[in-house]
Amino acid sequence: MSEFETTRTRDGDAGARIADGIRSRIIAGAYPPGTRIRQEDVAAEFGASRVPVREAIRQLEYEGLVTVVPNSGAWVSHLTLAECEEIYQMRERLEPLLLRYSAPQLDADDLGHLAELAQRISDVGDDTDAFLELDREFHLASYATAQTSQLDPLVRKLWNTTAPYRRAYVSSWDANARRIAHDEHHLMVAALKDGDLEEAERVLGGHIRRTRRHLARTPHIFDARTH
Repeated sequence: MSEFETTRTRDGDAGARIADGIRSRIIAGAYPPGTRIRQEDVAAEFGASRVPVREAIRQLEYEGLVTVVPNSGAWVSHLTLAECEEIYQMRERLEPLLLRYSAPQLDADDLGHLAELAQRISDVGDDTDAFLELDREFHLASYATAQTSQLDPLVRKLWNTTAPYRRAYVSSWDANARRIAHDEHHLMVAALKDGDLEEAERVLGGHIRRTRRHLARTPHIFDARTH
């Protein structure tokens, strides 16, 4: 491998590592929508040059997590209520399809893992961070055996883009809203165990639709931070 190719590979690996770090912070709420991402600060934190930092920002821009303003800088993207509703309508239709691709390959161990996750979610109480982490693990695990080239990456992108708003929404839940979400997870597992794919898709679609409708009733969470 030439010196140029070695440098390019090293920068690419560093760029992927930096993108993973920033992405995780956006999803976890550490970088809220409207947060400025300064390339020099990121480079210093990760001990990298500007080249992999720019690669990371380009990747996150492609994923919809970062907005780059020419001659100005990069910020964590923010959505309007209308944009979030559009994304949730996409999820409402696409995720049941992804589940249909995945479900036939879910074996007994996979289903047992989903049942365990559903119970752990029920046991977290009002811990928003724990709920969001386990809820994401639960849904992505249910899709994990799907063999798709386009659908799975698209669904993950839609999940990531709406993550900050789900955090604000879940933080506002009362006990009844949490109970309904927990029940829907258990119902989905039961349908998958019974081999009733239509019921699993129905529960999942309703699960996402309910979130979309409730988000529409909390428009204040879409107030953008000023740049």
